[in-house]
Amino acid sequence: MGVERRLGVAALMTAGAVLLSSLGLSGAASAQTVTAAPPAVAVKAAGAAAFAAPGKTLKIGAKGAAVQMLQTRLKELGYVPGKLDGRYGGATQAAVWAFQKVNGITPTSTVARRTWNALEAPKAPKVLVPNGKPTRVEMNLTTQVMVLYVNGRVKLISHTSSGSGIPYCETANWGGKVQRFCGDARTPTGDYKTTWRRDGWHKSYLGQLYNPIFFNGGIAFHGALSVPLAPASHGCVRLPMNVASVLPGLLGKGVPVHVRGKFVR
Repeated sequence: MGVERRLGVAALMTAGAVLLSSLGLSGAASAQTVTAAPPAVAVKAAGAAAFAAPGKTLKIGAKGAAVQMLQTRLKELGYVPGKLDGRYGGATQAAVWAFQKVNGITPTSTVARRTWNALEAPKAPKVLVPNGKPTRVEMNLTTQVMVLYVNGRVKLISHTSSGSGIPYCETANWGGKVQRFCGDARTPTGDYKTTWRRDGWHKSYLGQLYNPIFFNGGIAFHGALSVPLAPASHGCVRLPMNVASVLPGLLGKGVPVHVRGKFVR
């Protein structure tokens, strides 16, 4: 099927989604279905509103209707691609990475046939804690993906970069004097809860954190200007800036946070 015809089919599908929305059935809500068997909550991907991929290969810097379709689809599925403006920039790239990792695709900034096919029949993120609370965060260190569940449904899925695992020693001016801080740069696995937070940029002795939400002592989810594919932090979980901008409005205090897995370089 040619690109123009595919775009036409996708436009019809989008119109159908708008009609469903007017009837109170949102594409995002239909993106994930939940089968509850108390106390466990299982999540199963049902493939959001029908989607016909344009099939056009996209790379960073691409613009146009196909990019906007990509962004809209990612948002429907719970990812955070930034503005739905038809411009393939850093926020969209991070959302593509998260989607590819969830769907077993080696992350790349290029959106080609395999990624388009997966967008037509997407997988749900692997549930790490089947008996977890309906509202919780699961951090998968193996895939470097964070998932926020709200009332048993996938609310947000994000690419992350956690602790590098490389021991460090940093010198910083802290508490009015120059101090040396050392650690192992790990993001520990375990079960925690969100605690205190700060709005905007927060200065720590190891650097600047954007909108940090702490869950294990000094370890937090926070926005960062650099969120590479490999773990690179001192122990916190780095998030793309656009994700860190919306997360505080979705993630309250005292919410369970489950950290599992191990990244293999």
